[in-house]
Amino acid sequence: MVFFKHANQSVEFIDHFINTIDQGALIFREGVKNYLLGNRESFLDNLSTLSGLETEADHIRRKIENILYTQSLMPQLRGDILKLLEELDNIIDMSKKSLFQFDVEVPVIPAALNQDLIKLTEISCLAVESVLPAARAYFRSPEEVKEKIHRVYLYEKEADKLADAIKRKVFQELPISRLSEKFHLRYFTLHIETLSDAAQRVADLLSIMAIKRTI
Repeated sequence: MVFFKHANQSVEFIDHFINTIDQGALIFREGVKNYLLGNRESFLDNLSTLSGLETEADHIRRKIENILYTQSLMPQLRGDILKLLEELDNIIDMSKKSLFQFDVEVPVIPAALNQDLIKLTEISCLAVESVLPAARAYFRSPEEVKEKIHRVYLYEKEADKLADAIKRKVFQELPISRLSEKFHLRYFTLHIETLSDAAQRVADLLSIMAIKRTI
């Protein structure tokens, strides 16, 4: 059953919004990889694309919010839906800000960390990509939300484990003499890791929202 029975345009906007978040995660993953591998031109192209997607997501979110209020659609669930939109939007905002910091601060990352950081980025983005089908399901078949979010928690835990391993390598194994450089590497590891945390927050919210719709 479609969530907004008489508002197909709203459903289209929501799908478009979620698609934009999904594209943002893909571009973020490519952007980090291109930075680590020294593909400067491709990295800048990724940054520009992600910035455009973030702006587009904000625009779509405002349209959805306007429809929710002006058409008085599902007023009893409006607060939850607005919170969900905010948390989803936060994912692409964080992605853009994190990639932008790579461009601004230009961290010097040892080649020994490249594969670990690429893997961390992939896992964090998989957490994001796993929560999006659950967000779609909420508006059509909320009873399916629970079965769609379990992967999010698995990826979030894996991201935590790998991030901790990277930090240990930085502070205990790699021949890095300056503490400031170690802090810088920890900072960018945290930037990547927090995407999976953001996905988990969406999963937690969806779990509660789905219960409210199915009881």
